[in-house]
Order: sequence, then structure tokens, then C-alpha cells
Amino acid sequence: MSQSIDFGADPRRHLVWGLLGAFALAGLAACKQDAGSAPSPQVPQVEVITASTTTVPDEPEFIGQAEASRPVEIRSQVTGLIKAVLYQEGRDVKKGDRLYQIDPVPFQAAAASAKAKIAQAEAKVVQAKQDLARVKPLLAEQAVSQKDVDDAVAEDLSSKAALQGAKADLMKAQFDLDNTLITAPIDGLIERTRYYEGRLVSAQTDLLTMVHRVDPMYVVVSIPETFILKRRHDIEEKRITHPGVYQLRGEMMLLDGTTYPHEGVLDLMEPGLRTETGARVVRITIPNPKRELLPGQFVKVKFKGDTKPNVVLVPQRAVLQGAQGPFVYVVGPDEHVQMRPVQASVWQGNQWLIDDGIQAGDRVVVNGLMKIGPGALVKAVPVGEAPPATASPSGAPKQG
Repeated sequence: MSQSIDFGADPRRHLVWGLLGAFALAGLAACKQDAGSAPSPQVPQVEVITASTTTVPDEPEFIGQAEASRPVEIRSQVTGLIKAVLYQEGRDVKKGDRLYQIDPVPFQAAAASAKAKIAQAEAKVVQAKQDLARVKPLLAEQAVSQKDVDDAVAEDLSSKAALQGAKADLMKAQFDLDNTLITAPIDGLIERTRYYEGRLVSAQTDLLTMVHRVDPMYVVVSIPETFILKRRHDIEEKRITHPGVYQLRGEMMLLDGTTYPHEGVLDLMEPGLRTETGARVVRITIPNPKRELLPGQFVKVKFKGDTKPNVVLVPQRAVLQGAQGPFVYVVGPDEHVQMRPVQASVWQGNQWLIDDGIQAGDRVVVNGLMKIGPGALVKAVPVGEAPPATASPSGAPKQG
């Protein structure tokens, strides 16, 4: 026979239900307490710099081409056969070094003939002088006619003129003989020869070779007309401080990115523009003691000397790119963020040079950019004054 158990009469049943109710009330109270103590949203903290004006170098860059400061053509002054080529091609030569020998024999003969003619002319001068000395006294005694005396005077003058002509012929013959040996007119690098032994060359016509003076070197730069006009306006409106064209210096950078160790000086600006390019050509003279620059070499030229006053610089990371162009975030007097379009022209180290959009005194956001947007309320602190990050209980960094 089965027996039923009556749980309702068991006092432990009331104890269990009482404990469950107490736990439920405690949990509800805890939830209400947590809901009431939830922290309010924190104002994001950003780091800012206060914009100020300064003076910076304004150093435009252009591509230039090096050329020899003295390219000298070597031509023969006389017509004759090349007897010997006396130099090593492509090497350094010094002024006075022997380059070519033209066959001197015909010119030696011409010089000897000119010397003989001088001797002959000198003899005639002596004879004419003696004849004149003899006939002059006889005229007073009427032993000779006036015509005889006049003829003697003319002969004396003619012999002297002939002597001068003979001396001139000797000078020319000696000049030709001396120029059968062709020497280097300057120090420099010499090209290969265009003619060799046995070739007949014409006086002042055939180009034998060239010598290039490469220390110092010239660097020629073409400046576009648009840049010239803008620079002129900037100088007139005091946006650029300009010391004068011939006070500018040139810093060279080679195509491998290395900076050339010597600075050059601008020493020539052509009067007008090149019609074929619309550019004005300027020339820089620069030392080249180690032959690092060669004729025809391209270099990047940075012109130094101009400065730009009253400009604003901001770190590059502060300038963002939007659909309408570059902009920065500025914290206004009410601590709200404003988006400010700017004109960022060139880099100065790790900073942007701002031509327009920022005034002195503006607070520009440089750190914390990902936490803000236009109109956001922020807490702005100067760069470097933000409190250090501390570790949260979970181990993640927490901003104090």
C-alpha cells in the first residue's frame, strides 16, 4: 500500500522559498544600484599647438645641367700635315702641354727665306743711305741735278720700307713655325682627337679636339616664366624677402640623392626669355676640385637666400585630406572643434607651411584626431602636457 508524503507540512519548504526570495531582492537591489551609478560620457582629450608666425627660408628647386666653364676648341693655326699626336686622350692636361706636331719643315724653310730677305733689305738700306750721303754735297756745287738727289732720297726711303716688309714676313713665318707645335691653352680635360698622324688639316678650319675646364663648373638652370612672375609679385607684396639676384647661392643635389659638398654662386642671368622654352636662363659657378661634376650632368639646384616672413608651420600629422582638399581641426574658444580648410604649400622638415587658413593664436589639434569630429566638445591640452597613460585592472592602458 502506497504512502503519500505531504510537503506542505514540511517546515523546510518555507525556508527554501524564503532564501530564494531574499536572493531575488538582493539581485534586484544590486541591479538598481549599478544602473544608478553608470558614469556619464567623458569629454575626449586632444593635444593642440598654438599657432604662431615665424620666418623660414624660401628655397625653390629646379633641375640644372652642368657644363664646362671653358670649353676650348683646338684648331691648327697653319695648314699642314699632322706629324704626331702628343697627348693621351681623355686625360687631364695642363696649360702649355704639347698636343699636336704639324710637320714643321715647310715653315722652317719659309722662316729661313724671310731671314735672308731681311739681310738683303738691310744691305739695300746701307747702300741707299751711302748714295744719299754722296749726292747731297754735290748738289751745292751743282755737280748733280736736283732729280739725282730726289732719287737718292726716294731710294733710301724705299729700302727702309722694304726692310720693314721683310721683318713682317719673318714675323709671319716665325708665327707659323711656332704654331706647328700645338699646345693646351688652359688646364682641363681633353677629348679624343678627331684626326691622327698623316692627316692634312686646314688652318683655323678643322677641329682637332676640345679641352674642357671643369674646375670651376657652370650649372645652367632654366627658370619658367610663371615662376618669375609669381616671385616678382611676392617680393613686391612683401611675402618674400629677397636680397638680390646676385646674392643667391645654389646648393646641388646629385641624382643619387647625395648633396654636393660645395655651394655655388649665381653669377649670370640672361637678359631675356628663351623663345623656344619661355624660360629665363641663369648660371651658377661652383667649385669642382674632385671632378665630381661632369659636363652634361643633371643636378637638382636649390636656390638659397630668399626668406618668407610671417608664416605658420604645423606638424604634418595635423593636416588631413578631405574631399574638398586639406584641412585641420581647430579648437575654438568654446572648446568645440572646428574643421578649417587650409592651403598647405610646401614641407619644412616635418611640418607643413600653411599659406592660408590658420592665424596666429589658433589652437590646432595634432594628437587625438581619430576621437573627434566637427562640433565635438573636447578638452584641449598643449602638446606634451597630457597626463601619462595608466594601466586599468584588466591590464589595458587607460588615459587618466
